[in-house]
Amino acid sequence: MSTPLIVGNWKMNGLGEAVTEIAAMAGAGRANLWVAPPFTLIDRAVIVAAGAVTIGGQDCHAAFSGAHTGCVSAAMLADLGAGFVIIGHSERRTDNGECDADVRAKALAARAAGLDVIVCVGETQEQRDAGAAEAIVGAQLAGSLPDAVDGLIVAYEPVWAIGTGRTPTPADVAAIHGFIRAQLLARFGLMGRGVRILYGGSVKPDNAALLLGQPHVGGALVGGASLTAASFLAIAAAAG
Repeated sequence: MSTPLIVGNWKMNGLGEAVTEIAAMAGAGRANLWVAPPFTLIDRAVIVAAGAVTIGGQDCHAAFSGAHTGCVSAAMLADLGAGFVIIGHSERRTDNGECDADVRAKALAARAAGLDVIVCVGETQEQRDAGAAEAIVGAQLAGSLPDAVDGLIVAYEPVWAIGTGRTPTPADVAAIHGFIRAQLLARFGLMGRGVRILYGGSVKPDNAALLLGQPHVGGALVGGASLTAASFLAIAAAAG
């Protein structure tokens, strides 16, 4: 069994001194640790990570360059030394009105720049309560994914569990990850077996082993618990 991929998403957190946490993560010598700090810290994070932790971006624009004030292209991320980018996070979909077509365009741009891509999908509490979780996630997969599996990672993040302290049951996680795997196989054939599916949503050191022990869970997308090396490494250790 491959080593779980543990990805930290720092969101809009961290000033300059925060890179010392990434230095501590790198010093632990664990493989498959990825961190997406704010854009302002990527270049410094790449230096302190020294290749032991892969650094990435939290978003990118679909265009290579142009008149897009305040935006960052995938090529710019790659130029800073980033190795991946997170796209389609529920906070981007909600706060910035991004639709599946926007996410797919960003995925294509990221792959063209040589970045691995973590495409996020997930349902709200209202959608789950209505029995529409699979329909919502299936539609997001169909509309957001690029046409090839190279460099592709999917992250399932139940919107209602992000930053709330709530988590789905292990059975719920197993069921939706199994559904996502089936969708990947239907679209990409046997190549769909190799696509990692991460779980994201209130992952902590004390629940990581249980969540990541479910079928088709290949790692975790971690928010607040990734801001310090101690908690992030504890999750990685619990994940095996």
